[in-house]
Amino acid sequence: MPTIECDTTTARERLEAAGVDIEPGNTDHERWRARRQGATAVAYDGKVVVQGSDPTTLTLALRDGGGRAHVYFDGASRGNPGPAAVGWAIVSSDGIVAEGGEQIGETTNNRAEYNALIRALQAARNYGLSELDLRGDSELIIKQVRGEWDTNNPHLKENRVEARELLTEFDRWSLEHIPREINERADALANEALDDSWRPRSWHGNERAARDTDFESNGDIAGTIR
Repeated sequence: MPTIECDTTTARERLEAAGVDIEPGNTDHERWRARRQGATAVAYDGKVVVQGSDPTTLTLALRDGGGRAHVYFDGASRGNPGPAAVGWAIVSSDGIVAEGGEQIGETTNNRAEYNALIRALQAARNYGLSELDLRGDSELIIKQVRGEWDTNNPHLKENRVEARELLTEFDRWSLEHIPREINERADALANEALDDSWRPRSWHGNERAARDTDFESNGDIAGTIR
């Protein structure tokens, strides 16, 4: 049961900034209460006690200066363009903080990868993280966001601008390319989201085929060396 010594007014403001709802305390000794997923934070004079099965969902936002985590992201498109989904996972020293996978309609693989990065950054911001080590298996998206490659595609340009704007909200970040086998959790979450609703009568291919191309559907090269 983590106990965080802190100014409870500042702690409340941090949680509110992270999108956590604050409730009145249940007793005269409790200043306020906050809940998120499997955790409950109770504020007393000079400290906040976090209870529940997953306290990390609140302690990250409460720590002075924010927290640090590794963030994994992946996008998948079956058809390129075709039905697409994203997956992401936030991992701290305490384990998996949060993860998610969702369908995003029909789009190309490159745009799905960008959407996965953007969703992951939004989640990390909502959890009050201040330092991120981002990891993905799309070399194209990694190098575009880092400014090493440019793009001729207007949709990818918009995605890159949004991703870079989100990155400015963190004190420190790194963005690195990793092999697909290391990114397996984010990959699995994206493909599980696709499998939940998209089951064609005959499908003998693999979404990997779509993932291996760096071309958008309009024929433009999606990544070029600056």
